[in-house]
Amino acid sequence: MKQIINSLKGDKVIWAFVALLALFSFMSVFSASSNLVYLKKDNGNALSYLFKHAVLVFVGFFIIFQVHKIHYNRFKALSIILLPVVWILLAYTLFKGTIIDGANASRWLKVPIIGITFQTSALASIVLYVYVAKYLAKSRDVAHTFKQSLIELWLPVFITLALILPANFSTAALIFAMVSMIAFVGKYPLRYIGTIIGAGVLALLFFGLVAKAFPDAFPNRVDTWISRVENFTTDKPGEDDYQIEKVKIAIASGGIYGLGPGKSIQKNFLPQSSSDFIFAIIVEEYGLVGALTVISVYLLLFIRFVIGVQKASTPFGKLLIVGLGFPLTFQAIINMAVAVELLPVTGQTLPLISSGGTSVWMTCVAIGMILSVTRKEDEIAEVQKEKELREEALQKLIDKQIQEDAMPITNLESENDADDFSISENPMAAVKNKL
Repeated sequence: MKQIINSLKGDKVIWAFVALLALFSFMSVFSASSNLVYLKKDNGNALSYLFKHAVLVFVGFFIIFQVHKIHYNRFKALSIILLPVVWILLAYTLFKGTIIDGANASRWLKVPIIGITFQTSALASIVLYVYVAKYLAKSRDVAHTFKQSLIELWLPVFITLALILPANFSTAALIFAMVSMIAFVGKYPLRYIGTIIGAGVLALLFFGLVAKAFPDAFPNRVDTWISRVENFTTDKPGEDDYQIEKVKIAIASGGIYGLGPGKSIQKNFLPQSSSDFIFAIIVEEYGLVGALTVISVYLLLFIRFVIGVQKASTPFGKLLIVGLGFPLTFQAIINMAVAVELLPVTGQTLPLISSGGTSVWMTCVAIGMILSVTRKEDEIAEVQKEKELREEALQKLIDKQIQEDAMPITNLESENDADDFSISENPMAAVKNKL
């Protein structure tokens, strides 16, 4: 066990918090999966869902371990290569319209042979964040005009968002907000950021009007997120009212200490209780204490990301942590805000806790990249420390030699005289005096 821990490089605190959230997810997912067992009539056995989640988590940690050993500068080239591939996958996903549990789910692809669902927008967000971080890090050294940045930076961003928006408004909005934040941290001119945000809002309004005018031209997910926003802003009754009502009951039932692990009642009535609304089940079973504990872990993880940004020695390393670490925390905040009805239902999961398919692995890829940056900084710090120790030892040897060279010559002669056993006088002198 000690050897395994020693093999983990990078920020050990981030490793600890990620492991803590993953361990806690086993209890929450196992408890909340009983609803899926009932709906799918799996003979009342929730162990299969727990086993599936365990496989996803263990493979996810293997991904973190492998990714964090790669030098983070190599991700620059990968982002350029993978961006066109991501666009093709997003377009295929958007028009394929995969059916999952009887509903159109044009946000996912089903991986052949193994049968695991794959959310292409999760991969797209990671690739896009790395690409934006690479561009902004390079623009610090080479000045770019707004016209150049429109083509090299914002055109890839808007192409990606245009392919995600029709099927997944919440993810598109989150990506756009995070890209704007990365641009701000990367010292992109504020007036340009304001212009881009204004253009993005106008484009969203135009898309909404077109979707309303031609409803048959877009996937049914467009109607879903438009109605969710309208119902939330106008308090009109909608299909999400049932979910929100059950979430409120679950949170109110939890009290301070909760009903106890596995004793949730609303998990049997709440759809997506193991993914989108798992925070409500956590509050019901573990109470306010459990909720504050989960929130605290995410906030502490966010603080470690900030510390990692400060320690990073390169602009790309700083922006990479911002682009990959901050969205993870904000996604958790969005999930919790939906549970307490501060935001409309978004479908955003609770990172590292909610059950899911390859979205768990995409989160692990992002964490592995962050640890790659902190790992490199730790190695630089260790090399610098060893260099300082060598220089200190060398200086001590030099000082000692200087002291020896500066020792007075008379002292050396006196020492030599004290050790001289030769006879300086004529030994026959005493005999001559006797005579």
